Amino acid sequence: MKFKYPVVLTIAGSDPSGGAGIQADLKTITVLKCYGASVITALTAQNTEGVQGIFPITDKFIEKQLDSVFSDIKTDAVKIGMLHDSKVIKSIAKKIKEYNINKIILDPVMVATSGDTLLENNAVKALIEKLFPLAYLITPNIKEAEVLSKIKITGNADMIDAILKIKNLGAKNILLKGGDIDETNSNDLLLISDSIKDKLVWFKSKKINSKNTHGTGCTLSSAIASFTARGYGLEKAISSAKHFITGAIISAKNQNPGCGRGPVDHLYKL
Repeated sequence: MKFKYPVVLTIAGSDPSGGAGIQADLKTITVLKCYGASVITALTAQNTEGVQGIFPITDKFIEKQLDSVFSDIKTDAVKIGMLHDSKVIKSIAKKIKEYNINKIILDPVMVATSGDTLLENNAVKALIEKLFPLAYLITPNIKEAEVLSKIKITGNADMIDAILKIKNLGAKNILLKGGDIDETNSNDLLLISDSIKDKLVWFKSKKINSKNTHGTGCTLSSAIASFTARGYGLEKAISSAKHFITGAIISAKNQNPGCGRGPVDHLYKL
């Protein structure tokens, strides 16, 4: 019997405050009418004010979780978020190849919105070598793109230079999120790479003045994965996901369950 909903697996860390990570992903996936499964890569102690601690899950136990899901449930798209070390990255890459999983949306989480570091330095090389070639789309923000491209990004021209350098690292399609460049605009740049020629697509919007942006990267990438699982093409999936995250930020402007940088309103469509 065919299952009613597309299945999206999120592979990421847990946020006990509910604004980012696995919790944000599952809310987003559910609201966007998909069935959410999850593999937890790390437990964190964090809230709206920052990250207080990280307790990593071993690579072997992450493999067990992946086996449990992939051997039993047909997965239509995978979102990958926080991966803390190179062993975990290699284990996930191994299982993705073993089960021939496609439509992987990779959010190369290196730094939290709060500024806290979430990825060990030795893991960046493994991320590039093992997961970039397997990903359908990667979604770095400006800080992450600067690490990957070794370019200081201050404007649109720098974004183009950086995205082309990241492509040379083995990534196929790249969405470079430009919301951190200026106070007025939030322009994202998509590079679609194929065997004939590359295509650059700008997604332009005005920046929303809100401090409640905790988990925006997690939410956007899981939204893209959800629309991808529903059969949307890449540009339409990104456009729809950006519409969703914009609404979630606007709805959260005047509400915050905590004392710091609050979460977006994942449930606003309800």
